[in-house]
Amino acid sequence: VQLVESGGGLVQAGGSLRLSCAASGFTFRLADMSWFRQAPGKEREFVARISWSGSSTYYANAVKGRFTISRDNAKNMLHLKLNSLKPEDTAVYYCNYDRYWGQGTQVTVSS
Repeated sequence: VQLVESGGGLVQAGGSLRLSCAASGFTFRLADMSWFRQAPGKEREFVARISWSGSSTYYANAVKGRFTISRDNAKNMLHLKLNSLKPEDTAVYYCNYDRYWGQGTQVTVSS
């Protein structure tokens, strides 16, 4: 299993980013997928989850209404659109499948 995140960067508060996760080594189209994040000095926390078909999505209260999780099963890609970013969204964002994790992509939001 391999999960490779991309799309992080430095953005001003109120800005947007789109994170991507390229998945391989398993049957992506049948896998529920998630995004987590870990801020400095804090535990890793759940951000969003999407069902294998894309028909169901779930969000942490902190990001609900601002972030959107999506997937492209034809391309084995998972995405996370981050809108209305806040400094407290600063973290390393991780793609997750079962017990597998990507290496993470850094998102930094300046005030």
